[in-house]
Amino acid sequence: MFDWKKPTVLLLGRWQPWHDGHQALFKRALEKTGQVIIQVRDVKGVSAGQGNEDNPFNWDEICKNISERLAQEGYKRGKEYEIMKVPNITNITYGRGVGYVLEEESFDSSIEDVSATKIRKKMREEGKLKPK
Repeated sequence: MFDWKKPTVLLLGRWQPWHDGHQALFKRALEKTGQVIIQVRDVKGVSAGQGNEDNPFNWDEICKNISERLAQEGYKRGKEYEIMKVPNITNITYGRGVGYVLEEESFDSSIEDVSATKIRKKMREEGKLKPK
C-alpha cells in the first residue's frame, strides 16, 4: 500500500506519451525510496512552455497509458506508485535546502535517445494520432 508519510520520489512531466525512457526513469526512482509519485501536467492542447507545444493526450489517456505500461512489469498503482494531476507547472522554485534533493538522471544512449516527439510523429504517420 502506498504510504503518504514515507519518503517518496517525485516525477513531474507531461508524459506525452509515457515511453521506454520514462519507464527506465520510474524504475530508477523506485529504487531510491520504494515508491514514486508521478505528477502529470495537465497540458492537452496548450503550450507547456517554449518548445513544448505538442500535447495531444489528455489526463485520462495519460493515466491509462502510464498504468498499463507499469502493469506490464508488475507495478501497481496504490502500491509502488500513485498518479497525481497538477497544473501546467513551468517553473520549480524553492528556498534553502530543507530535505529536498534535486537530481538529474543520466542513461545510456538506448534510453537517452528515446523521444516522445519522435513517438508522436510516428503515431501520426501511422494514423494513430490526429495531425497537429
